[in-house]
Amino acid sequence: MQKYSVNQHLIETILSWVKSNEIAIPEIQRPFVWDATKVRDLMDSLYQGYPVGYIIAWKNPNIKLKDGSLSEGKKVLIDGQQRITALTAAILGQYVVNKTYERVKIKIAFHPVEEKFEVQNPAILKDKTWLPDIAEAINGDLFEIVDQYFELNPKVDKKTVREAFTKLLNIPKKQIGLIELAPDLDIETVTEIFIRINSKGVVLSQADFAMSKIAADTEYGGNNLRKAIDYFCHLAVAPEFYKHIVDNDKEFASTDYFQKMAWLKKENEDLYDPEYTDLIRVAFTSQFNRGKLSDLVSLLSGRNFETRAFESEIAELSFEKLRKGVHSFMNETNFKRFLMIIKSAGFISPKLIRSQNVINFAYIVYLKLKEIGVNSLEIESYVRRWFVFSILTGRYSGSPESRFDFDVKQISNKPFSEFLKEREDAELSEAFWSASLPQSLDTSVASSPYFLVYLASLVKAGDKGFLSSDMTVSDLVSLRGDIHHLFPKDYLKKHGLDRGKYNQVANYVYMQSEINIKVGNKPPRDYFDILLNQIAEGSLAVSGIDTVDELNGNLAMNCVPVEIMNMEIKDYPDFLHLRRRLISQKIKDYYFKL
Repeated sequence: MQKYSVNQHLIETILSWVKSNEIAIPEIQRPFVWDATKVRDLMDSLYQGYPVGYIIAWKNPNIKLKDGSLSEGKKVLIDGQQRITALTAAILGQYVVNKTYERVKIKIAFHPVEEKFEVQNPAILKDKTWLPDIAEAINGDLFEIVDQYFELNPKVDKKTVREAFTKLLNIPKKQIGLIELAPDLDIETVTEIFIRINSKGVVLSQADFAMSKIAADTEYGGNNLRKAIDYFCHLAVAPEFYKHIVDNDKEFASTDYFQKMAWLKKENEDLYDPEYTDLIRVAFTSQFNRGKLSDLVSLLSGRNFETRAFESEIAELSFEKLRKGVHSFMNETNFKRFLMIIKSAGFISPKLIRSQNVINFAYIVYLKLKEIGVNSLEIESYVRRWFVFSILTGRYSGSPESRFDFDVKQISNKPFSEFLKEREDAELSEAFWSASLPQSLDTSVASSPYFLVYLASLVKAGDKGFLSSDMTVSDLVSLRGDIHHLFPKDYLKKHGLDRGKYNQVANYVYMQSEINIKVGNKPPRDYFDILLNQIAEGSLAVSGIDTVDELNGNLAMNCVPVEIMNMEIKDYPDFLHLRRRLISQKIKDYYFKL
């Protein structure tokens, strides 16, 4: 079966489709990121007769309406938006939405004598030899514009100028290639075609298809829904963007969506800054009890999975469910309470969270449990536990969509406590804590998920930094404290150990920099001698710790074996082995108290 057709179309034909919404360019599917000079270069290429590549569209399937008639599907642009937007800006004179989501005009000037293009600027506006805006010429009265140009520039060669103006006005008559993908293709096939055709090998995610589908909808409020998703994610990162929306999108600012996200204008929390992919995934999975975004695209198209037909009732219901999921995601109470739960597990900083999939599904768990009326205290415990369980087991590190799909169906079909216990019994056996986890801690990667869980356990317990009498690990994480080496790096390097050995996570602790400086590059046996002398003499040579009991307590909370006080280079392998086991036990105790 032919999966797509390839045809050449006049640019003016493509632009007429854009104006009539026959081809849908989502207004903010992606802001216009081209520099104005690229728009200029595109115009020059067309003027010179150079090829400008292909655009790719996927025709929506025809949808069966309630009265039995068929609604003709639109073409959804999935690649080439920047070129098409550039054409509408330069040729039609339309506004574009720029990187900061402001509506601006890009005006391209033309010099008919030198036959060159330039971005309009104040100098050009003062120079009579330039046509300041080609859109005015292409869409205006040619004879009047040419006559006016000759009046301002009586000495120019009129034949040369007329020929240049004719070539300029012929730009819309130039052709551009359109690859139109068949409407009955599934997303996986469309994605594969896109990657093979696109010379840059750009990955087009299923979330991109979903967002294009949402934005192209005019029947069920898809355009505003798409804006809500995009604006929420932008506001979460940049609260000051609130004023941009008020000033530049007054229509959206009057919607219920905007009122529900207004709380973000004063919010500076950065623990969870979702991208549109995250928001749509959480909203979809929590509402539809499905994990594959390809299903969302099909449902928004009105697909009946049994008959394989496309029905308007299914599309309408799907948009309504997705809208409900987006509202739940954006709800201030939901969002803030969820983040408080994550923080209560010790994950107080985004640098302790390395997986968006893990935090996304934790939010899905929260929303699902709240929806079915689970006790609030139980929700907190379940969300904390599932969040950490997912990190420790790498649950969403491979084939996350399949995992999402499986897990949300389990949550929907049985009590969460039962599902959680099944997974813990299967994946967190005693062998995991005593063998698998210590082995996983044999790494030099400081962003190791296991090490980050360990740091979260220190934060939750209110533990102090290594050799600190007052400063907690929470303080050090929040204030961007540094990770240092128990066996100093320089000391290990001097004895011939390479980076992979001296940077073992089992050799890491959060330590105040001033304490680390005093430790220097001495072996543990030497700097602990200084510390014990400090305690005996009542001085503060290394830290504020002034009793042996306080020292032992500090070692215990930091999972540092007491044997370290007599260790030197030959003991380093044994030290790593001992500390990995202590860290693993700490994580186990922490996990079962969540």
